[in-house]
Amino acid sequence: MLPQETAEKRQELFKFLSFLFYNRSMLKLQEELILSPYLALYDILVPNDHELRRLKALDDFQFIYEELQDNYDWTQGRTAISPIQMFKWLLLKEMYHLSDRDLVKRAFSDLAFKFFLDLAPEAEVIDSSTLSKFRRIRLKDKNFLDLLVGKSVEIAIREKVVKSKTLIVDATHTKARFNQKSPVEMLRDASKILRKEIYKVKPEIKAQFPSKPTGSSLDEEKEYTQKLLHVVDNEPTFSLGKINEQRNLLEEKLADINFASQESFDEDAKIGHKTADTSFLGYKSHIAMTEDRIITAVTITSGEKADGNYLQELVEKSIENGLEVDGATGDKAYASKANLEYFDAHQLPLYSKLNPIISEGTHKEHWEYNKDSGMMICPAGHQAMRKARTGKKNQKRNQTQTYYFDIEKCKTCPFRDGCYKPDAKSKTYHDIRMKKAHF
Repeated sequence: MLPQETAEKRQELFKFLSFLFYNRSMLKLQEELILSPYLALYDILVPNDHELRRLKALDDFQFIYEELQDNYDWTQGRTAISPIQMFKWLLLKEMYHLSDRDLVKRAFSDLAFKFFLDLAPEAEVIDSSTLSKFRRIRLKDKNFLDLLVGKSVEIAIREKVVKSKTLIVDATHTKARFNQKSPVEMLRDASKILRKEIYKVKPEIKAQFPSKPTGSSLDEEKEYTQKLLHVVDNEPTFSLGKINEQRNLLEEKLADINFASQESFDEDAKIGHKTADTSFLGYKSHIAMTEDRIITAVTITSGEKADGNYLQELVEKSIENGLEVDGATGDKAYASKANLEYFDAHQLPLYSKLNPIISEGTHKEHWEYNKDSGMMICPAGHQAMRKARTGKKNQKRNQTQTYYFDIEKCKTCPFRDGCYKPDAKSKTYHDIRMKKAHF
């Protein structure tokens, strides 16, 4: 017989392993095992060319389970709804642009939805509040962008969609959500869409609507939204169709704002420049894609970052995602000395028009050139106000390109030590301008 202490330890270990296996397998069984006498309905009513059947056939979505399992507490509470199923709910929400409530309502009777969600035809669906909680809390701090891009590349390679191995790189500008639309503007726009749908059916109801607020008070806009919803809810003819869908989207928008969702706040956004005279507050999406238009890597930065600094990262992410990169092509923003050396070291071609300011300039560390605006950006992220060519022509020395910065910003800049001299009349940056561009 085993000693008493050893026997107790083995028993505790057995209980723990049994508990862990039960909980982990219960999550997986929700996708793998569907027992129902009505499964044949899917073969009859969900055709082989249906977009959801085709999407489901591409992958089993187990990568979602592996990514989100740490967000679930295995030691307490009832068995959780599968994170794979919850992720599929979100896919349906985005694909069909439905509120949580309308999505769940449609899934109850839409067999294509139930088939995609791995539910039996007669199965109950989740409560809409469960979906709201999942998208607000469970997905927090998860880098799903890289995960989903990597998975899409894997599927594209497996299905032999990818023919080209040369990357096309570029960056796009994205406004910060709170800059593009404040919480007040989001509610106001959603209310406007709802009213337009109502006027198509019953324009005379306009007299019953509350007075629209004209200021920028969020509390006033919330109060107006609640009153508008109350009027709509008291009209039986509005309980179906497009009006009801827009009503539910407005209510969901109000709930998200009350929850202080990330849609209202973008604290990391910074000012970037599209041209020398136009700016935006937001982000840049640095994208790499093949000639087959398959996105292979994405990196999101604040709006002031230079495009060329993220070329190497995009290449390495593309390789990690399974693509055999044989070169890259981009505009002149990517023809930096560091990128040329990187591609040379990896014996890969970089197809990019060389800009003399970038490739031959005398940039100091952390100073960047913005090819969209044609201006230099200092380490603090401030762009030059203007530029001018200085120095005499037809002399032995080349002319220089001088960039002029806002001296008022320099006075309060946290990086001013060693960069800005107290009481200086101006702050400039000089770059040697070559007489002839190289291609």
